[in-house]
Amino acid sequence: CYYYRGAYYKAFWATPPACAVGKPHKGYSGERRFPLILQNLHRYFLYLGLIFIVLLASDVWRALWFARPDGTGNEFGVGVGTLVLAANTALLACYTFGCHSFRHFVGGALDRLSSSPVRFRAYNCVSCLNRRHMLWAWTSLFMVMFADLYVRLCAMGIWSDFRIL
Repeated sequence: CYYYRGAYYKAFWATPPACAVGKPHKGYSGERRFPLILQNLHRYFLYLGLIFIVLLASDVWRALWFARPDGTGNEFGVGVGTLVLAANTALLACYTFGCHSFRHFVGGALDRLSSSPVRFRAYNCVSCLNRRHMLWAWTSLFMVMFADLYVRLCAMGIWSDFRIL
């Protein structure tokens, strides 16, 4: 992700440096040498990320169905855990669908987006999500941590998943 890339470039590589700070390295060769050439792999990890969005959405769907007390099947219901998993999936989806790589995927190969109205609308939607990419990055990061903690503590019996509906 370009947002995280910028954050750790500043933190670890001091690129770009602050105005009063000198560069810690002699030269910058861009992303043409190791280890920075590995940064170009993020474009391909987008496809893996899209698979995870589908898997997480599947988990939310499965969390909507509770086992009946008499053991005769499942019934629809919403618990706090369902909402936690849904929020986690939604925030990760906003982050993933707002990525520069996804924006290129939906419309970057065209010279004129106006020639394809569907792709033009998709590109505008992704661009709208991209404007808040930093917000999606941080909120999804903390939500993933909270969702993992919530599921773990429920599985250990420390917390109970309260049923709302």
